Amino acid sequence: MTLTQELRQQNSDLWERMATHPFIIELGDDTLSHERARRYFLQDYVFVADLVALASLGVAKAPSIQAASQIHAFLNGILDPKAAEENDFFLRTIDALGATEADYAAAAANPVTEGFGNFLMRVGYEGDFEDIATLLYVTEGAYLDWATRLIQQGKQPSNPIYAEWIRLHSPEVLGDFVAWLASHLDAADLGTRRPRIERLFHTTLRYEYLFWQAAYDGNAWPDEAQA
Repeated sequence: MTLTQELRQQNSDLWERMATHPFIIELGDDTLSHERARRYFLQDYVFVADLVALASLGVAKAPSIQAASQIHAFLNGILDPKAAEENDFFLRTIDALGATEADYAAAAANPVTEGFGNFLMRVGYEGDFEDIATLLYVTEGAYLDWATRLIQQGKQPSNPIYAEWIRLHSPEVLGDFVAWLASHLDAADLGTRRPRIERLFHTTLRYEYLFWQAAYDGNAWPDEAQA
């Protein structure tokens, strides 16, 4: 069993609850309320800035040109005006979800988003490339997993926002990048650093679950007894 497979297995209960959160189920079933979606996308819009910073640090700390190019390509999908589907998507959700440009401009991180972002930045600045790759594997691998499940289940929400959000995290979009992150981590010689990687994996996954929970319940600090 590879490292990433072992980490997934060690955190299987939490991973499953993340991938089958009511927010995701309702997204696929086209029953997710606009209020919950609006809360989520405003927070995700804030969160993306920290994700971009983390990936940029990954480029700087990459052990090879190949590794740097992989992270750069991921960043390009967010930042390049000609290729940044996700950023364009956020802008197009403004009217559809009843949010204004002022709402996006004034959006502030809730405690979960702030904690998640601070965690990413600390790891990004203090950690090495394998630390950063672990965080990216969880953030992108988690989204790839739930989107893949919805696609395999034949979920096709009529709401174009929900349908496009699923497509943006499909195997066609994220599959190669997540597979590369897995192969890099699986080949890494971690030695005594294995426990740190395990903690980083679990903490990132815990934040992913709490992110859904905060958007779904609308609470500043969701109940994390299960996380």
